[in-house]
Amino acid sequence: MADQFADTRRDENLLVVFAVEEYARRHGIAASDTLGIFLKFGITESIRRCYDTLHTQDINECVSFAEDILNRKNA
Repeated sequence: MADQFADTRRDENLLVVFAVEEYARRHGIAASDTLGIFLKFGITESIRRCYDTLHTQDINECVSFAEDILNRKNA
């Protein structure tokens, strides 16, 4: 059971890293700056909470999910 939890958490973290890197690439900013933005607005935890759905989608959907959160927070 503990191994399954660790595997799931690792997979969630990998999706967060992939989303951070893709967002940074698209927006022409450093991955470290992107991570700061994601942490500030709770995007990393949102991605983890929605992992079951997001991991079945193209990475573009995950980045769009992050952009949508940012747009709503900045509105």
